[in-house]
Parts: sequence; C-alpha cells; structure tokens
Amino acid sequence: MPEVLAPGDPAGVATLEIMSAAPRYNAWMYEVIAPFVGKRILEVGSGIGNMSTHLLDGGPDHLVLTDTDAWYRQHVAARFAGRKEVRIDALTLPDRGAPARFAPDRLDTVVALNVVEHIEDHVGALATIRSILEPSGGRAVILVPAHQPIYGEMDRELGHYRRYSRASLTAALEAAGFAVGAMFWFNRLGVVGWWLNGRIRRVRQISIGQIRGFDALVPGLRFERWLPLPFGLSIIAVGTPA
Repeated sequence: MPEVLAPGDPAGVATLEIMSAAPRYNAWMYEVIAPFVGKRILEVGSGIGNMSTHLLDGGPDHLVLTDTDAWYRQHVAARFAGRKEVRIDALTLPDRGAPARFAPDRLDTVVALNVVEHIEDHVGALATIRSILEPSGGRAVILVPAHQPIYGEMDRELGHYRRYSRASLTAALEAAGFAVGAMFWFNRLGVVGWWLNGRIRRVRQISIGQIRGFDALVPGLRFERWLPLPFGLSIIAVGTPA
C-alpha cells in the first residue's frame, strides 16, 4: 500500500477544492484554450486534476501530469488510474534536467494555467517549458493573473509573486525564447470580484458560495469574446519556440 502523504500547500489545496465546485468555469477555460492544444500534452501544476479531466476529454494520445507536490501527484495518479495515455511525473520549474527527462514524450503542447506567477524566476520557468517542447510545431499555452494594481490578500495567500500586463508577459515569453502568437484577456467580470475581495474586503480566500454563484453566471460570461474591452482577470498567451 502506498504511503499516504500530506499536502505541502494546504492553501493551494483548499483553493483547488473550491474551484472544483465551478465545473462551468473550468469547462469554459478549457473551451478557450482547446484550439491551441495538441495531442501530446504536458500539464504543469496539475494539482487535483480540475483541468486534467478536460484535457483527457479532448482525446490526447499522451498526457503527462506534473506537479511539485507529491501529494498532488499521488492524488491524480489515483484519480486517473487505468488511463494508459496518462503519465505522472514531478516537475519543479526551472529545471535544467527537464529536456532529457521529457524528450521521450515528444510533447507538442505544454499547458501552464495559473502557474508562472508562483515562480520567482519566471523567465527561467518559461525557458524550461520551451526546452521540453518539440522545436517544430510545439506550443506553450500560458494563463496568468492580470493587472498588478489589483494584487491583494488573495494573491499573497496563494504565493503569487506578481500579476501581469500584456507587455510584461510578452517580455517574459520573448526572454525565454518564445515567439508570441495569440494573446487575449479572459474572465472580464472576475476583475471586479478579485478587487473587492483582495483589496477592499482583504479576504484571503474566495468562499465556495461566491464560486458557485459565479459559476452560475458562466453561460452568459462566454459572450465576453465579442466585447473588445482591454482587461480581464487573466491573460492567456500562446507561444512557439523562436
């Protein structure tokens, strides 16, 4: 029987469990990134598998789920046991040894959603992501929190080093050796809630009630694609090795 582990990041686990109560939101996020996702995928920071489930529903040939925390890796290994296309591995960014370790996976896509902002050396982290992609046709799909002015208590609790602008994310990707293709805002309404919770109410965590209420609004929020407003709670970028 495998050793039962304890999570190394209780705040992160609590947040991911709350987000698991937002199935429409998770599906919406996947719907937005799906056109850029290939068939041989590595997910950075799989956590408890909220997005991994959607990546699997997309019918990949091969899916590598990675995390720094052994508790998360044990969790997703149990959750996706029997899925032959799934492989579990450790990955802490930056990692100079990653290219050799992941070369056999022949990755055409690396997905890193709400990951890079947790890493002090974000350029080094992105450079590692570039190094494990197939050089021809490989893509990195990156989602990060946007707008440094709304950085607040929830960002601190989650261990965010920063929030991004389009310019700062582009600069980091290019410094890591990526050519930036698509880049767009995601979840415009969420800016208001994050600002109120983190800067005004100064709470450290969104309540599950708020998440469920927000999740109920997602069918309408999908229409934001037709609103050319220059903001969003997150920025999504797609990079290819330059």
